[in-house]
Amino acid sequence: MTRVVRDEVAVLRAAVSGAVLVPGDAEYNEARRVWNAAIDRRPAVIAQCCTAADVSAAVIFAVQHGLEIAVRGGAHGVSGKAVVDDGLMIDLSGMNSVVVDPDARRARVGGGALLAEVIAATQEHGLAFPVGLIGHTGVGGLTLGGGMGWLTRKHGLSIDNLVSAEIVTADGKIRHASETENEDLFWAIRGGGGNFGVVSEFEFALHPVGPIVQVALMFWNLDQGKEVLRMARDLCGSLPTEVNVVIAGLNAPPAPFVPPEHHLKQGYGLIVVGFGTPEEHEVIVSRARDALPPLWDFVTPMPYLDLNQMLDEDNRWGQYDYEKGCQITEITDQVIDVITEHFPHKQSPASVVLFYLVDGAYSNVGDDQTAFGGDRSPGWYVFNVAVCATPEMLPAERDWVRGLYSALAPHVVTRTYVNALDEDHSDVAAAYGTEKYNRLAQIKATYDPNNAFRRNANIKPAAQPVGS
Repeated sequence: MTRVVRDEVAVLRAAVSGAVLVPGDAEYNEARRVWNAAIDRRPAVIAQCCTAADVSAAVIFAVQHGLEIAVRGGAHGVSGKAVVDDGLMIDLSGMNSVVVDPDARRARVGGGALLAEVIAATQEHGLAFPVGLIGHTGVGGLTLGGGMGWLTRKHGLSIDNLVSAEIVTADGKIRHASETENEDLFWAIRGGGGNFGVVSEFEFALHPVGPIVQVALMFWNLDQGKEVLRMARDLCGSLPTEVNVVIAGLNAPPAPFVPPEHHLKQGYGLIVVGFGTPEEHEVIVSRARDALPPLWDFVTPMPYLDLNQMLDEDNRWGQYDYEKGCQITEITDQVIDVITEHFPHKQSPASVVLFYLVDGAYSNVGDDQTAFGGDRSPGWYVFNVAVCATPEMLPAERDWVRGLYSALAPHVVTRTYVNALDEDHSDVAAAYGTEKYNRLAQIKATYDPNNAFRRNANIKPAAQPVGS
């Protein structure tokens, strides 16, 4: 930390209602930790913000002192963009309030809230909006890139349900963005990532969901991979929107519902979730069973909140992680050959390959309605995730991820979900496509002409802002 920042940090402490930490403070090391243990960075300053005014003060301070800005919500990003060496970390974790209006079916969500906190609050009223699959993920980072999960086939992405946002831009102004206010900014934050400011509050539209959903976990041997993937592909060809699936290459969990002889066995799984009647769910499960009898299965009603925390322990804090993702149009026989050739070579039992089905409500939103980078056509997202218990395991597992991704490359859609890009973000323009990227660059020039917010899938500001 420079002498100027050290001398001036008292000014920031006076302006921020939460704690402002620097190296040597008792809470500093814990505050700089992020979910991925492979990331170890030391900010010059950490501002633990409690209000939008705190965020504004922190942004102004960083800009004035030439400090790179990192924004921490859930700190769950694999690449660790939530923390920065020698810069200023804006910590939103204290801004985690969730206020639900059940009559209007709206939720106001603090920029630092976690998915589990949001789901718990909205499920008190039998309501929800689409979020991801892991409860300790932050709402902010997930939403700004798109946000997909169990409800995406039925209700779209998180951004498709965003009604408005309160956002602090690079000049420190607290702005409101919606369809009727700062419309360009509202369009941009729905898929454009953290490029345009720090969102201090989101407002989401809610839908009736749960509180009980139907869940089936089905598992097959490793040598049945091609049969499983073909069966799942055929099963999903006529799937009702009340049902969603995730196809997985994984090791069977050492859980009570798994026969002990199959604990940690490597193979292929199918998770089938029903949001309609138990009968609708059972039809799909029976079709899968009849087509290819599983090694074991487990079918049960489950609270929707528990469904969204089912993967939390396997993805707990303190592990060493790496991820790459892509979008494919369909699970072709060629894709199946790639997966079944590469998946068996993983070494960590916690590493997975996940296929998310996207169609229905996801594809009913026009491409120009939001800044979302992915292709809205029906298809699949493939997430290849290395999860390692020790740092020594990570290099080989990272190579495994990269090898599988490279082998899939001939089959992927060019435009893709920016939350699935890896740490170097080298293909941001391709992810959005030329027309959408150029529009985002113009909006970036209006609200962040000097690229203060660049620790993200960065969109560089266009040479001239809109209207200049």
